[in-house]
Amino acid sequence: MSFQVFGLPVSRGVAIGRAVLVSSSRVDVDHYFVAEAQVGDEIARLRQSRDDVAAELSALQRDLPADAPPELSALLDVHLMLLHDEALISATKQWINERHYNAEWALSAQLEVLARQFDEMEDDYLRERKADVEQVVERMLRAMARGTSSGWAESDVPIRATAAGAEPLVLVANDIAPADMLHFKRSVFTGFVTDVGGKTSHTAIVARSLDIPAVVGAREGSRVIRQDDLLVIDGDAGLVIVNPSDIVLEEYRFRQRQSELEREKLTRLRHTPAVTMDGERIELLANIELPADAKAAVAAGAAGVGLFRTEFLFMNRAGELPTEDEQFDAYRAVVVAMNGSPVTIRTVDIGADKPLDRLSAGELRHEHGLNPALGLRAVRWSLSEPAMFRQQLRAILRASAFGKVKLLIPMLTHVSEAVQVLEAVERAKQQLMDAGKPFSSVDIGAMVEVPAAALILPSFLRLFDFVSIGTNDLIQYTLALDRGDESVAHLYDPWHPAILKLVEGVISQARAAGKSVSVCGEMAGDPAFTEVLIAMGLRSFSMHPSQIASIKQNVLRTDSRRLASLVRATFKGEDIWGGCERLRHALTLLSGASP
Repeated sequence: MSFQVFGLPVSRGVAIGRAVLVSSSRVDVDHYFVAEAQVGDEIARLRQSRDDVAAELSALQRDLPADAPPELSALLDVHLMLLHDEALISATKQWINERHYNAEWALSAQLEVLARQFDEMEDDYLRERKADVEQVVERMLRAMARGTSSGWAESDVPIRATAAGAEPLVLVANDIAPADMLHFKRSVFTGFVTDVGGKTSHTAIVARSLDIPAVVGAREGSRVIRQDDLLVIDGDAGLVIVNPSDIVLEEYRFRQRQSELEREKLTRLRHTPAVTMDGERIELLANIELPADAKAAVAAGAAGVGLFRTEFLFMNRAGELPTEDEQFDAYRAVVVAMNGSPVTIRTVDIGADKPLDRLSAGELRHEHGLNPALGLRAVRWSLSEPAMFRQQLRAILRASAFGKVKLLIPMLTHVSEAVQVLEAVERAKQQLMDAGKPFSSVDIGAMVEVPAAALILPSFLRLFDFVSIGTNDLIQYTLALDRGDESVAHLYDPWHPAILKLVEGVISQARAAGKSVSVCGEMAGDPAFTEVLIAMGLRSFSMHPSQIASIKQNVLRTDSRRLASLVRATFKGEDIWGGCERLRHALTLLSGASP
């Protein structure tokens, strides 16, 4: 019987193959109390499980093949870091000591506490890091159950013959941990489907880096799909077709061939300058979260890094901040990897919904606010922690001695904040000069991600060298909705006239002031907005490295002048709603007519 399973499209293309099911990744846990005399034994079991899993992950990382994507090593680092995170291990020991829970029960109880904390986070990327904690805990539980490290391996799966002529295989699972992706890469699987995950989950990130068709968030997929079912994975639509008809199967085989040809064509664009049909040069930059991501940016032909999100360096450290030298090493690694191309480093965007709980005596502890999105976050948090802020600024400035570095400040809303930031930068420079540590000239920019910043932009333009528009938060704050709240998710609309007017206004004001401006939110990597942003005057886009080729293709097909007059008319007329609809309709017609 043929049927369809829907999920999230996270990696493009078509995969066709027989289903290989991996049983649910959830582990049954026994719950019982232990006697006082057994507490030490339970803690020893917990410690041994951590050591076993750490040894396995370290071995996997050490044996990574030379052609393995850098994301895999970075993800293994994250899991190793979580294994030694005091928020996990020490708190679990406390459950054993105080409640006399057995080790498995204690570990599961602490997982529930951490899961609730992640669910409360506003940031999509950080919220989906809950899956990493779950995968680490699952490995430890399996290690305690078996006395060895865990996770599925290819020997656990009924692998079919791989000789010439054998049908390709598709993996279907509840979830796939980053370490298990190593088995996936070395196996015969040509695509995968998972019940859980989001567009910024690690499985999605790795799928894009490997350029493998994948659908995540398929919910009950692993329960309704049977072993050896014939599957078609439509990675563009987030669709899985189970046991398709001959006609549908042939159609997707044709699409698969076309997709392969298209990928080859896009790959050839890597060294092609991003220039519009009427000669406007467009800068295509990469967004990265980890130093290892710089390799993917270079491979994609990025003209530089338009956004290095540094907060990841601060997370999962049990409240211990990274040292200046740790940060310097990370920033320098990216600058050196980009080989002279500019690197824009954003100061840490953390606080409130992404707290750093420092538990040692006398230190400040930031609690969740009633509304985390409006709390002590980003530059507000940095200014409340001047020692930490100057430490990060010094690390960024030191990295500038190795290449072109730009400094980006998130979530500015007041001129007073901007003045404090610039004063902090000058103090950091003076400290480096006093210490005899080299640094170079660094441009300083402001992120425009709240309406207040857009409305007082001229004041910021007098103080900063450039601006970068963070469209994700700008949409959220302008439309007064939580983009993570399913009940209002349908109202999250980047085509809303207020959003387009704010974006157009920021671009035009920055250009008039002779300051560079870029977009680093999701709109930059969405092909639907390429032409309209160029028509607004945008000349710098920053996106996930995997999106660069398709955006470059759109740039090459764009005439920057053909929508410019319509854009100007849209925001000067009284009927802005109607104007935006006409703009969108015109864009649809023009893109359809593109060669």
